[in-house]
Amino acid sequence: LAVCPSFVASAAKKPKRAKNVILLLADAGGIPTLSAASLYAHNAPQKLFVQSWQDMGLSDTTPAGRWVTDSAAGMTAIVTGQKVANGVISMDITSREGKAGGPLKTILEYAEEHGLSTGVVSNVAIADATPVACYAHVDRRQKFGEIFLQIFNPRFGDGVDIVFGVGRERIFGDVKKMGKDLDEVANAHRRPIYSSLEDVPANAQRAIAVLDKDIDLPAATKKAITALSKNRKGYFLMIESDAHTDNPERGLSRLANFDKLIREIASTVNPEETLLLFTADHSFEFRLHGGSPDKPLLDGLEEWKKENSGKKNAMIDIPAMRVGHSHTGEEVLAAAMGPGAERVHGFFPNTYLFEVMMSAYGWKAEKTEKSSAQSSGN
Repeated sequence: LAVCPSFVASAAKKPKRAKNVILLLADAGGIPTLSAASLYAHNAPQKLFVQSWQDMGLSDTTPAGRWVTDSAAGMTAIVTGQKVANGVISMDITSREGKAGGPLKTILEYAEEHGLSTGVVSNVAIADATPVACYAHVDRRQKFGEIFLQIFNPRFGDGVDIVFGVGRERIFGDVKKMGKDLDEVANAHRRPIYSSLEDVPANAQRAIAVLDKDIDLPAATKKAITALSKNRKGYFLMIESDAHTDNPERGLSRLANFDKLIREIASTVNPEETLLLFTADHSFEFRLHGGSPDKPLLDGLEEWKKENSGKKNAMIDIPAMRVGHSHTGEEVLAAAMGPGAERVHGFFPNTYLFEVMMSAYGWKAEKTEKSSAQSSGN
């Protein structure tokens, strides 16, 4: 029995197609973390913007051969429609032994093939698993140098147009270990790598900015949408924000700020032509077990830090919550607004989100032997 829902708004009315798709990815932003972020930011439940969306469902995040995913397999499933082994980036590899498999075509690559503009924006390393699953293909996510160089040798179109993120030192260092100078490679392809968002020309339609450690995600997003919107055919954009809560204050704050950014995006894009799709690549070991509106959610955290100073990977245990350091395997929220949003409903595998985006554009994916079974959750 297939578990993927397929909804038609009206038998007499053809569903509208999306000109643009923005995939909003909260890394480790599971439902427990979303719930806590609302309490942290608003001192009340269900006050996040994404919690008000009518079209939503629960997405299974299991990878091939395991119950708990990493970001590589989790994001690969979302952007290619196929389950892969943990650590694999958009390649047809379904076992931990890493048996050879070819590249899997991503939603970003389909967009490039159709002449759309494309972009990835993240407040974590732009050569790390979540953003690179959109534009690269490797058997191990740790290959930062090999991954980043694929930007300059795209399989479809002229490659990802906007790349904004952090991780400059490691990316440049890993490329150097391969015997190459990244600036020389970039300049040879007439794609300089800027070290700040301010250096990106205001009229740029294609730009790469890799910062050291911190990036202003709202500013990066605004620049990205401005650049991509210049393409009359439309665009695909992935925006990632880290929501890992092994540092609860940072994780909850980032998720609350991401939700605020999503609200701003929704107010600026054309709702008749832009699909917004929010989800997480996996959940995280975070549980509320107490607390009340008359006390700060993180009450007791500073005392816990002092008592556990020097203890690596200690379980955070304060009056309102317990937080571990592991990914978890329960379903995560998927919510949507705009053309095609009505397809997001019920329980489904994360591979189905690829179908949602493809259908919103009005495209059909190239069939593989496994794609039909996997998108049905089998």
